[in-house]
Amino acid sequence: MIITKTPFRMSFFGGGTDMEDYFRENGGAVLSTTFDKYCYVNVRHLPRFFDWSNELSYSKTERVSSVEDIQHPAIREAMKMLDMQEIRLTYEADLPARSGLGTSSSFAVGMLNAFYALKGKYADKKKLADEAIYLERVLCNEIGGWQDQIAASFGGFNRINFNADGYEVLPVIISPERKRQLNDNLMMFFTGFTRFSSDVQKANKVSSTEDKKIKLKKMYELVNEAEAVLTDPNRDLDDFGRLLDTTWRLKKGTGGAISTGGIDELYEKGMKDGALGGKLLGAGGGGFLIFYVQPEKQKAVKEAMKDLMYIPFKFEDGGTRVIHYSPEEYEMRED
Repeated sequence: MIITKTPFRMSFFGGGTDMEDYFRENGGAVLSTTFDKYCYVNVRHLPRFFDWSNELSYSKTERVSSVEDIQHPAIREAMKMLDMQEIRLTYEADLPARSGLGTSSSFAVGMLNAFYALKGKYADKKKLADEAIYLERVLCNEIGGWQDQIAASFGGFNRINFNADGYEVLPVIISPERKRQLNDNLMMFFTGFTRFSSDVQKANKVSSTEDKKIKLKKMYELVNEAEAVLTDPNRDLDDFGRLLDTTWRLKKGTGGAISTGGIDELYEKGMKDGALGGKLLGAGGGGFLIFYVQPEKQKAVKEAMKDLMYIPFKFEDGGTRVIHYSPEEYEMRED
């Protein structure tokens, strides 16, 4: 039996510039972190006592005899890609799917990590990120960027650069005390709305214009500015919050499906009660709102958001990992 633990991510700056058709031509970068909410993938070989060969448990349960009959696209394509057979897979998570935290990509990374471990093979973080990108973007043909898979694999607080040659992961150099202060100044709330990121991306693709490119370029430039705020101890950390407000207002202009009237109302309520900035996490359309709030204003913001669930969190640095490894004796069934 194998159990993997893979973190979710929150992206602060540069989202949208990690889309391949954009960064191959224009370059891109994101500033993001993983935090202490995880998905767990448990994989073992299914004993041969049943009328089915594979049993998969996520938001529903599938029992099938042929991999081709699996309805979940990522599980089906990953099993075909790595020639996995006779599998029992269980997925659990600390937070709901389709909520803007890269949950599907964390699952893809954790699943691939578990499959390799079940085969007795080690896959490094870059291999897992690359194969999760290939799985979701090519084999499953889902529209979206690359940042989620990379963040889930590597973990930590990073700047991820994208260019014609691919990507590079650069840890943000920030003192522990400043990083703790940033963490303490961030407040996360669940809006209750969930959606498929790929659906939002499709809707926003229709909105692709020259104006969108101009906004994405400005959002790309804000990555540099935000990183400078974090790494320079002489800069006012509150500027990070003000920049979040700037990037959110830019992002809303890159596609009609990114925000809704309800989300705008919640955001403005948080700002009115003391937040310096914030944004909706993920592609848009629902999920989690994050605000940057000075400590003395946090009570007021929490009161303003009292109808939403407040989610405390801490940054994490581990990325995906195998937390239980019990190798199994397994011989392929002969046809």
